[in-house]
Amino acid sequence: MKKLLYLALAVTLVSCQQKLELGKKNRIVEIETEYGDIKIKLYDETPLHRDNFIKLAHADYFDGTLFHRVIDGFMIQGGDPDSKAAKAGARLGEGGPGYQIDAEFKPELFHKRGVIAAAREGDAVNPQKKSSGSQFYLAQGIKYTHGALDTLLIKLNDRIKNKIFEGVQKKNAQEIMKHQSEGDMDKMTKLIDKIQLEVDSVFEGSKISFTQAQIKAYTTVGGIPHLDGNYTVFGEVIEGIEFIDSIAKVKRDEYDRPLKDVSMKIKIIQ
Repeated sequence: MKKLLYLALAVTLVSCQQKLELGKKNRIVEIETEYGDIKIKLYDETPLHRDNFIKLAHADYFDGTLFHRVIDGFMIQGGDPDSKAAKAGARLGEGGPGYQIDAEFKPELFHKRGVIAAAREGDAVNPQKKSSGSQFYLAQGIKYTHGALDTLLIKLNDRIKNKIFEGVQKKNAQEIMKHQSEGDMDKMTKLIDKIQLEVDSVFEGSKISFTQAQIKAYTTVGGIPHLDGNYTVFGEVIEGIEFIDSIAKVKRDEYDRPLKDVSMKIKIIQ
């Protein structure tokens, strides 16, 4: 009897694995909402995120969850299991399956309008920028002029350089205080020059620029360029992109949760 049970269990596991077909390419899923259905192609270039999303969708993990955070001109976010049957007005966005996914940043996969990307915890507690195990967002964004995109790039690089400067300054804080207390301006000047050289060197390898593909997308269809390289993009909408706009425009509370629940069901199409 035990052998039969083990055999039955083994067959069940094999059958389940075959149905999931983790590792299979060209996966397509569909998010069903009352506003319309959104069909999404998952990228093969981000296999960890693709297979995780398929695994969760196969287990009906997302069914009954809400788009719990929506911001018109930005994105719509969902995938929090705590949103199932959540009370009206309850703050959401902290739930998940209990694990994170390693980031899969690809320069060619960026935040153009209609992509799906993984939400995550902030850099302070998540310096490796690992993705949430289940929470995701669909990018809406805005359309940029070339001038506006150039201005944004300058701001983004200024932010990066300032962050680098703060880190280098902190590292040299004791030496700075020592020279200040001694009033040794020569040593202070040399230290400032040393700090500047280090900041410039680190910045040179960290500064960002937009590719021609990014420039074309952000000035024609739009998107969220300031999120590039910070959140993993792992798929894009191939049908029903207009329903992102419909959901993004719903009335919401002070925490950006829709006043009327927007629930979803996700099924595997291919």
